[in-house]
Amino acid sequence: MANPKVKWIDGMNFVGVDADGRGTLISGSSDGPGVSPMQMLLLGLGSCSSVDVVIILKKQRQPLEDIEVELRGVRGDEPPRPYQDIDMHFIVTGHGLDTNKVERAIKLSTEKYCGAHGTLSGVANIKTTYEIRDPKAPTEAEETTES
Repeated sequence: MANPKVKWIDGMNFVGVDADGRGTLISGSSDGPGVSPMQMLLLGLGSCSSVDVVIILKKQRQPLEDIEVELRGVRGDEPPRPYQDIDMHFIVTGHGLDTNKVERAIKLSTEKYCGAHGTLSGVANIKTTYEIRDPKAPTEAEETTES
C-alpha cells in the first residue's frame, strides 16, 4: 500500500492522494479552486467526529437522518499561526432522537475515538456544542390558527 502524498499541479494548486489512491484538490491561495490546507484540518476534524457519531448512533438504533458540523477556527497572530480556538457545532437531525444518546455519542467521539480531535486538542482549545433537529416538528409556517 502506498503512503499518502501531495503533488504539485501548478501555481499554488496541489492534489492530495490518500493511501488508497483517492484524491482531493488543495489550494495554497484564497482564489484557488481547492480547499486551503488549514481549512482541510478543520474539515478533517469535523468529518472524523461525524463518522464516529454516525457509527455510535446507528449502533444505538437511533433514527439519524442527517448530521452536519459547523466549524470555526481562530488562528494565532504569529507564524506559524496555529489554530488557538476551534468551535464545533453539531446539527443532528432525526425524528425521536434521544438527547442523552446524541450527547454521549459526541462526547465519546471527541474524548475517545476521533484521532483528529486528539491531535488538534493538544494545540487548540476545542469547544463542542450541538443541537437536535426534528424534521417532523411543526415549523412556524405550519403552526397556523383556524380562521
